[in-house]
Amino acid sequence: MKIRIVTLGCKLNFAESSQLMNTLIAKGHQRAGNGEEADLVIVNTCSVTDTADHKDRQAIHRVRRENPNARIVVTGCYARLKPQEISAMAEVDRVVQKAEDKFVPAYSKDDRTRCFLKVQDGCNYFCTYCTIPMARGRSRNPFIFEVVEEAQKALQEGAKEIILTGVNIGDFGHTTNERFIDLLRALDNIDGDFRIRISSCEPNLLSDEIIDFVAQSRHFAPHFHIPLQSGSDEVLKIMHRHYDTALFSERIRHIREVMPHAFIGVDCMVGVRGETEERFQTYVDYVNALPVSQLHVFTYSERANTRMLEMDLPVVPQKERQRRSRILHEISDWKLKAFYDSYRGQKATVLWESKRDKGLMYGFTENYIKVSCPYDKSKVNTFEEITV
Repeated sequence: MKIRIVTLGCKLNFAESSQLMNTLIAKGHQRAGNGEEADLVIVNTCSVTDTADHKDRQAIHRVRRENPNARIVVTGCYARLKPQEISAMAEVDRVVQKAEDKFVPAYSKDDRTRCFLKVQDGCNYFCTYCTIPMARGRSRNPFIFEVVEEAQKALQEGAKEIILTGVNIGDFGHTTNERFIDLLRALDNIDGDFRIRISSCEPNLLSDEIIDFVAQSRHFAPHFHIPLQSGSDEVLKIMHRHYDTALFSERIRHIREVMPHAFIGVDCMVGVRGETEERFQTYVDYVNALPVSQLHVFTYSERANTRMLEMDLPVVPQKERQRRSRILHEISDWKLKAFYDSYRGQKATVLWESKRDKGLMYGFTENYIKVSCPYDKSKVNTFEEITV
């Protein structure tokens, strides 16, 4: 049987889709080629926002058009949260909605270079706006030795960069009585010419011990992705986040102290219930002054069965949510430009990727500056010292 998997959403979904495809191939099935009609199409969905749900439905419609005779199976977060909505779609043959209650190892490579390694799944935080605990279940993880084995497999297959992924990776060890810092140390002890990036880590779990370790490690890149979500302490309380702006500022200060060159990306949400104009202005002032490299801006959308919908709070109109999103995007643009400009003329090590676009190839430095050069096949999946 010829199979295609269509994946939407986060890197965790991509890792799980890759693992599923490998399992199916091991059972004797084949991957459908480009332009080839599949016998089975699995759509692995996301449901973090209304926009994500809309993209899922668009993908399902497109899959049916391109594979008119295929059996279509829908899985992932959208399937777990809204199975009846998907089942009502004429294109869908089956919905797989049961979330795993145990950890299932997975990793994927988006090309020959980069591997997304799943180290944790689920979340115990239950933020008032979020459905992830309902879609993904409680926090769980493998033992450290199992993650190390998966990482070594990826490296043997040629990966030069490993990105640690999960829902709340800083909570690693919750089910095995181990610690995230000990996982990082074990991975750093692997021999080889490669680097590791830590994906999104909650600020209350990103300890000074972890930051100091990354600063002196062999393999870990000076790159952090930290969820802020709001620069207003009042809104952070409404969201039931596990930190305040003072703690967040201290984390950023410590990173800048020990790794001045680090790339720091920050998740920001706008338009949640209770985000008054005054609180939003506090938020803007806060992120404007924050010495970070880029903002990843998300617009709030109401999610069924979340506690925020039960709270008596002022609702931000959709047009105002969009306006606030534009403001933060503009802040992000100038911050990223300033970060890039500050490193022009400096030496850095780039890992070249395989994608070719209009005669150019691209890669990222250790501190996540994207660079390009004329395509040279011999450079693919190699490190090179350059002047930015």
